[in-house]
Amino acid sequence: MKLRTCWPGLLLVLVAGTAFAHGNKVHVRGAVEKIDVDSLVVKTADGKSVEVKFGASTVFLSRANNEDKPAKAGDLAAGDLVVIHATPKGNTLEADEIKFSVPPASKPAMPPRAKPKS
Repeated sequence: MKLRTCWPGLLLVLVAGTAFAHGNKVHVRGAVEKIDVDSLVVKTADGKSVEVKFGASTVFLSRANNEDKPAKAGDLAAGDLVVIHATPKGNTLEADEIKFSVPPASKPAMPPRAKPKS
């Protein structure tokens, strides 16, 4: 009986914990549109361009074959796909971690099938 009365409270705690797990962190996902010496601009799925600054402690990770490998800002290229964990600093975002990968090559279009001769 006690378990039945505690269950809703436990569920509420779990949901609230998940909602606040990242604190004030911001996630930015999309494709690199532009790279500067101290920042990059990401084109998000909804078409917005978001600038994210590099910080002294920004960690760069290159993702390939389901593995993350240490990288550096110079390894980033326009068109790379990124997932950025950033901290708001005034009116800007400063990256804590930038995980990036090269977009998958598009498959060549298949030629139309020939019609069988009758």
